[in-house]
Amino acid sequence: MTTTLDVLSAYDERVIGTVDLLDWSEIEPKLNAALAAFADRDGWPTAHARIDKLHRLAELVEAEAEDFAMLIAKEGGKPLTDARVEVARAINGIKNAAEEIANLKGIEIPMGLTPAAEGRKAFTSKEPRGVVVAVSAFNHPLNLIVHQVVPALATGCPVLVKPAGTTPLNCLRFVELAHKAGFGEAWVQAVPCGNAAAEKLVTHPKIAFFSFIGSARVGWMLRSKLAPGTRCALEHGGVAPAIVDKSANLEAAIPALVKGGYYHAGQVCVSVQRIYVHDAIFDDFVARYTGAVAGVKVGDPTLAETEAGPLISPAEVDRVAEWVTEATDAGATCTTGGEKLSNTVYKPTVLVNPPADVRVSNAEVFGPVTCLYRYSDIDDALAAANGLDVAFQAAIFTEDLSVAMYAGQRFDATAVMVNDHTAFRVDWMPFAGRRSSGYGTGGISYTMEDMVQDKMIVLRHD
Repeated sequence: MTTTLDVLSAYDERVIGTVDLLDWSEIEPKLNAALAAFADRDGWPTAHARIDKLHRLAELVEAEAEDFAMLIAKEGGKPLTDARVEVARAINGIKNAAEEIANLKGIEIPMGLTPAAEGRKAFTSKEPRGVVVAVSAFNHPLNLIVHQVVPALATGCPVLVKPAGTTPLNCLRFVELAHKAGFGEAWVQAVPCGNAAAEKLVTHPKIAFFSFIGSARVGWMLRSKLAPGTRCALEHGGVAPAIVDKSANLEAAIPALVKGGYYHAGQVCVSVQRIYVHDAIFDDFVARYTGAVAGVKVGDPTLAETEAGPLISPAEVDRVAEWVTEATDAGATCTTGGEKLSNTVYKPTVLVNPPADVRVSNAEVFGPVTCLYRYSDIDDALAAANGLDVAFQAAIFTEDLSVAMYAGQRFDATAVMVNDHTAFRVDWMPFAGRRSSGYGTGGISYTMEDMVQDKMIVLRHD
């Protein structure tokens, strides 16, 4: 019996599509087709064929750019303006992967360095690892699919992708366009399914690479169950810190922090969450920042003027409300927000000085909430910023180069933004979490390197 999933609009919970969920009996033939395609080495697509197909795929996505953007806004709740940016990034990511194919090259291994190595030439080349399984997240329902699927196609790895249950429609359409672009069905397949079937696929002994974007709890659990030899990349979340030095240009810093904290209603793994502000400017900053957050336009994500839309589900709204109440009950001051606007929308919220032991201070909110803390010694701010078991991207706002370099060298982060928010990203840069925030490095070219392996050939010619 086929199980169907109603896909709901994140904003008003209307049904916008229906998807058939696959069980293992339907997924296993898809996996076997992918394994068979990879086993046929004579059938591996050539580099120039992969390049041509990726360029065609980029053209097809670009032709439907506005449709994709509206679908992102509807199923994921991302404001249309930002959804359009996501589509543009996805198109550029596909093109970037096509360009990076030329960099998949080996090296010469020197021989003749000892008598035993005389009369030989050796060189390496890159070859695809094998079948990739990708499990994706809801918050960037097109661009995350591109980041997981396109590197596999670019390197010659068959890929099966499970989209998030709340946002599968972008993935399904993207896979259809990949087939239209010339990638065979066995080389790229969408497998919407439940958690049990997904776990069986991920942990299958013939999977070569597992790509996961989502919660740390699920990601690390699945990694612990991978078959021996399966490589993986995990991208989780953080509790991103930003420090605002007394020299900071607040005219520039405040809009950047508001964007970084409330973009997609805070549902981004590197959203600004903890802001440490120097004592000399703290009161002024709180007043100005509160006013800016209060002015964020909240509502229907399909409208061009909306700046922050819904959370992905009513349960997430309830969770965020619970965390905010916990913080205010413990002594935090709420200077704006702190209330539900509907079952799906939570008002952008600012909390001042929440205690360190409440969840908004030590766990990822993944919602429209930022927290402000006062500091006088930058070492104290850095200690607090680095004091959690998560570490991803961080930021320092200052007009003093020495302060920027001091903080940049002492943040426990994989990337430090100077005078920009923590959610800044371009798709060709390395993107990774430290410790419990992730495993491996994302970014189109970096993922492509993960999905290939070295093959050395040694020629004896004496």
